[in-house]
Amino acid sequence: MKAFRTFLTTELKLAIREFSGIFFAIILPVGIMLLIGTLYGNKTVAENSNITLIQQVVPAVLTIGICASGLMGIPITVSGYREKKILKRFQITPTTPLLLLGVQFTANLIIALVSSTLVLITGIVVFGYHMVGNFFYFLLMYLVITFAIYSLGIFIASVSNSVKTANLLCNLIYFPMLFLSGATIPYEIMPKALKSISNVMPLTQGIKVLKGVSLGNPVSDYLGKITFLFIVGVICIIISIKTFRYDYR
Repeated sequence: MKAFRTFLTTELKLAIREFSGIFFAIILPVGIMLLIGTLYGNKTVAENSNITLIQQVVPAVLTIGICASGLMGIPITVSGYREKKILKRFQITPTTPLLLLGVQFTANLIIALVSSTLVLITGIVVFGYHMVGNFFYFLLMYLVITFAIYSLGIFIASVSNSVKTANLLCNLIYFPMLFLSGATIPYEIMPKALKSISNVMPLTQGIKVLKGVSLGNPVSDYLGKITFLFIVGVICIIISIKTFRYDYR
């Protein structure tokens, strides 16, 4: 446990010094929240509805921090350590792949939670956002989404033999998921063709769950989507543990 805390503290300090990670995981979500909130104002989703567009948007924007930290932060950091032979040095220490990946998971989760907290504060203070649903269930679903996305990030980290490879895989997954999942562009206004592509993405299913729970819908309505997220997460973790290498050379 002491090794975990020491490693985690170091990783958080390094993450804070890396501006690109902070920008995409924290500054960008808050900026998008301000932009969308300014455009939507107090408009409702329909003429006779009590649900505002802000109430639909906030849960989606919260996932941007998860997406950035999980699909950019974890893979780039781990593959960078591998390329610089830092992981190879860990091989002769008691450090295990599970500890390494667990620390990365936790460090990036803290960053995502900071991002989400700032987005929520912005929504509440600036645009009068309030959640209709149960916050405990909302937080639980937030963690389920995080598990699925971070597991995908850990998978990329485990199979990438260099930062260049990790960057390529991250970009191929991160940007389509960011723009087509409903995190930045509302899913509801997408054409059917894009929706068909979007529906296979874990983040899309996660956003649907998060939106529904935040609006007071029962969790039982989304058991299929939640199961899908768990399956994605478990498969990625199993493959990551099996394929993890300290050095690919």
